[in-house]
Amino acid sequence: MESPSRSFHKSTSMMISAILILSLIHTSHCFYLPGVAPEDFQKGDPLKVKVNKLTSIKTQLPYSYYSLPFCPPPKIVDSAENLGEVLRGDRIENSPYVFKMREPQMCSVLCRITLDAKAAKQFKEKIDEEYRVNMILDNLPLVVPIRRQYQGSPTVYQLGYHVGLKGQYTGSKEEKYFIHNHLAFTVKYHRDSETDSARIVGFEVKPYSIKHEYEGKWSENTRLTTCDPHTKRTVVNSNTPQEVDANKEIIFTYDVEYQESDVKWASRWDAYLLMSDDQIHWFSIVNSLMIVLFLSGMVAMIMLRTLYRDISKYNELETLEEAQEETGWKLVHGDVFRPPSNSDLLCVCVGTGVQFLGMVLVTMIFAVLGFLSPSNRGGLMTAMLLLWVFMGIFAGYASSRLYKMFKGSEWKKIALRTVCLFPGIVFAIFFVLNALIWGQKSSGAVPFGTMFALVALWFGISVPLAFVGGYIGFKKPAIEDPVKTNKIPRQIPEQAWYMNPIFSILIGGILPFGAVFIELFFILTSIWLNQFYYIFGFLFLVFIILLITCAEITIVLCYFQLCSEDYLWWWRSYLTSGSSALYLFLYATFYFFTKLEITKLVSGLLYFGYMLIASYAFFVLTGTIGFYACFWFTRLIYSSVKID
Repeated sequence: MESPSRSFHKSTSMMISAILILSLIHTSHCFYLPGVAPEDFQKGDPLKVKVNKLTSIKTQLPYSYYSLPFCPPPKIVDSAENLGEVLRGDRIENSPYVFKMREPQMCSVLCRITLDAKAAKQFKEKIDEEYRVNMILDNLPLVVPIRRQYQGSPTVYQLGYHVGLKGQYTGSKEEKYFIHNHLAFTVKYHRDSETDSARIVGFEVKPYSIKHEYEGKWSENTRLTTCDPHTKRTVVNSNTPQEVDANKEIIFTYDVEYQESDVKWASRWDAYLLMSDDQIHWFSIVNSLMIVLFLSGMVAMIMLRTLYRDISKYNELETLEEAQEETGWKLVHGDVFRPPSNSDLLCVCVGTGVQFLGMVLVTMIFAVLGFLSPSNRGGLMTAMLLLWVFMGIFAGYASSRLYKMFKGSEWKKIALRTVCLFPGIVFAIFFVLNALIWGQKSSGAVPFGTMFALVALWFGISVPLAFVGGYIGFKKPAIEDPVKTNKIPRQIPEQAWYMNPIFSILIGGILPFGAVFIELFFILTSIWLNQFYYIFGFLFLVFIILLITCAEITIVLCYFQLCSEDYLWWWRSYLTSGSSALYLFLYATFYFFTKLEITKLVSGLLYFGYMLIASYAFFVLTGTIGFYACFWFTRLIYSSVKID
């Protein structure tokens, strides 16, 4: 566990480096991002094998590699991690493995340990919970290749190898625990024929469990009888596995094989990001486009046919008798721009949504351009946090502009609320979840120093920027309403059952959710089943479709609402598209019970806690899109008619 002073110093430097990331990208003179440039190795050059966290999809709680009594190096050295890596629970450290470029090794002994009762229990728990060991070589994660049964299908790669496995001896029903103590590594490289230097393009392993044997007493020079390079005896199966139990002796060994590959360095991640189900993504896009076309047709019909006819009819009315026979949306022109109840909260929610929309949009653009590839570990998380912080200026601007339109005067109060409400709620949930992770002694727990860095980013950058945005927004002239508002509110007639606010709000959220739910499955799988997600092109298309769907469904339902002479559209427009977040949370619940094997209470609380944060974020994002679409629509139609 890190000391507060050490984690504080480490996280403060992390924060500074995170803030400087944009300038680093700007000053980089080559195509590659800092730290992701290729490295050339000559024959015999030492290769640094690093170990990362232990992960399990059954518990979702990462642990540092040396939390288990594996063979340690003479001195354990932490690698510098960025903000995103720390929040993901990555703990990258050096390892005792010694690799030399293009120099194969056979049966290298790492160490010999004798398990005590505590160590045996730790190993058994991690095997039970299906933990995987993650390693890194030249920024490439270690994978286990799994070849499929039928011919012609590509090899599938799984991140990391299992700590061990459970099984039974022949003729016995008692379940035993076995550890993977022999690792057969394969390092793939692409050689430059002119310079004879090589670049690493693959890092694979086949784990085995073998009870090593030797003659006489153990010493540094002892030769194993089960795995000996002199007699060319290698480990090819786990027929005599190494059992995990108290007082059992375990000898850790490894092989290193080097394979020349045609894969170039720039394409080395392609195998990791292999996507065999791209047809499903295209189906998702087509499905979403159908929804958009349907809604666009309805909006076009309203705008071109109904509204054109209505506006023409309203503008031709001349006599008082005809004016008294008016029906539909024009009747509420004197109340439609009346400020809503809780208008301050609406301003805050809209400002937060603008901040979120800006963050997501810029992140997507960077991701599509390839700046946030998986090779830049933690880059996506770091970029999102920094963008959120800097988008505070737009949040303050949007909320204060709306606030001034509602005849408000205390813009500083609104700016402060805007920049504190959403992050405050998220931080409170995050703090509780982090306390639960601390209780499990997991490396996923965010250290105190990193917490301080996050608060410093929030109050040191985001809050001042929100005040700057609020000041600029409030100094601008107030948005003028296209029609005058009556002093006495009009009575709203009794509404049909299908125009009931709760019913129409819930109906409004179905289509935006329907536009994204297939892509949502892949996002949840990448987060909770420890897989790479790198199809940002598809995601960007789906996001644009989501924006259009939210805008159109809100406009359609807003028109029907105004035609029913119900002018309370401000909050309803926000909640109509925002209700898609409810369906997102319900789908996340369905996913939990059908796809995940989480059994621990803490892990379940973590899942639902994080999905609650995600749903809340989705609510403010989609709600704001719906609100602005409706805001534009109402101003457009009421500025098109002559009001006597």
